[in-house]
Amino acid sequence: MPRHIGMVCCSAEGAALCYRTICAEGARLLGPHDHPEISMHTPSLADYVACLDRGDWRGVGELMLASARKLAAMGADLLICPDNTIHGAMEYVEPRSPLPWLHIVDVVGDAAVERGFRNLALIGTRWLVDGDTYPERLATRGLQVVRPAPDERDEINRIIMDELVYGTFKPEAVAYLEQIIARLQGEGCDAVILGCTEIPLILSDKNSPLPTLDSTRLLAHAALCQAMEDAEAPS
Repeated sequence: MPRHIGMVCCSAEGAALCYRTICAEGARLLGPHDHPEISMHTPSLADYVACLDRGDWRGVGELMLASARKLAAMGADLLICPDNTIHGAMEYVEPRSPLPWLHIVDVVGDAAVERGFRNLALIGTRWLVDGDTYPERLATRGLQVVRPAPDERDEINRIIMDELVYGTFKPEAVAYLEQIIARLQGEGCDAVILGCTEIPLILSDKNSPLPTLDSTRLLAHAALCQAMEDAEAPS
């Protein structure tokens, strides 16, 4: 049997998309209605936002670890977090985690290298785009990250936190993101990281000026593959 996947969740829409993707791809790879066992834990999003607003990354890490411990107690074998922003706390989480993690940036980086991309636009929350989670980790693979302008980051953050996390999808938001991606394409970017797990709900290769690296679905696929590989590995 595939290994048990534990999901350390933050916001609902991105987590739901990741969960649905694992289940759908599981049926495609394993057979009708089949997928690995999945457990999810989600504290209040407000608790995460309070830590993020005051720059308390250790606090973010403690919330993630609390979820990790509960998922370990449920029998999970590996952990994923369908939220890009709170990966900024992974330096505090991984050394104390009861279980191994798949890191969303590594998954995105693998896909970028495989597809031959080099200069990656990054869109996501202000906390993520202002930080070094993506640039530092992808630099080890020879990948460059290009960020939107400061005013663009503010508006993208507003769209995410005031609209997307509530399941509100407006044509104006789609048009704004398309405009930013087109501008970054003009600056030499060859792909765009959808670095918020809700953004794939409104952007894809069908409407993005650049090829997309869909962090949500890439993480779901990687978790499914890892669960299946672990099950097949000799003991």
